[in-house]
Amino acid sequence: MHTLKIKDLNVEIDGKKIIQDFNLTINSKEIHVIMGPNGIGKSTLTKVIMGDPSYKITKGTIEYDGKKINNLKTDERARLGIFLSMQNPSEIEGVTNADFLKAAVSKKQENFKLLPFVKEVNELYKEFNMDTNMTNRPLNVGFSGGEKKKNEIIQMYLLKPSLILLDEVDSGLDVDSLKLVGEKIMEYYQKEECAILLITHYQRLLDYIKPDFVHIMKQGSIIKSGDNSLVAEVEKKGYNAFTKEDENE
Repeated sequence: MHTLKIKDLNVEIDGKKIIQDFNLTINSKEIHVIMGPNGIGKSTLTKVIMGDPSYKITKGTIEYDGKKINNLKTDERARLGIFLSMQNPSEIEGVTNADFLKAAVSKKQENFKLLPFVKEVNELYKEFNMDTNMTNRPLNVGFSGGEKKKNEIIQMYLLKPSLILLDEVDSGLDVDSLKLVGEKIMEYYQKEECAILLITHYQRLLDYIKPDFVHIMKQGSIIKSGDNSLVAEVEKKGYNAFTKEDENE
């Protein structure tokens, strides 16, 4: 079993506090959802877990499988099995999808073989209703929002992480693509028995990805946690109904 443990985490950027006294533990075979208003540190949290150097940890620890990873580089965390699907995937001119995926997978697989890799990539593109010719295009360049998100989940399937961070993976997806992506994420989760931390604003994605735990985040920390029923409460009342005083309920 794999475990992510965040204890008393405080994070700032350019002297501005973003995350304050944040605590969360996620185990394998658990899906955690974080919801909350814009600008309160949800996306920052995923970037900090993944090792984005733009952010400074001023206090607290991030541990994965009992190992403190505060000072590990992003690629080192990825090799531990941590994967981040970003809210706004980067576009990279001059690097094709195929080259990017090959470089990432070959570094993780000791006995990398090209032909099985190409076959798997093509099969995944077909499963996600994407043209296999897109593997020869520059990474995410000219892709729609939905195509970028599908591309991220294809990367997830190829890298086979044990901890998946999904930052608003539903943004940019139409109804059909949302259903497909949600079902493919759950398919991977059930097969690999991984852990998932999902950032979202909306109920619609949770029709397909069923969380075990739901957390409301405000002012840089979790102020209320519950099961899936908390999502309906948010839909009904809005985030303003939850305050710091709810934390100890």
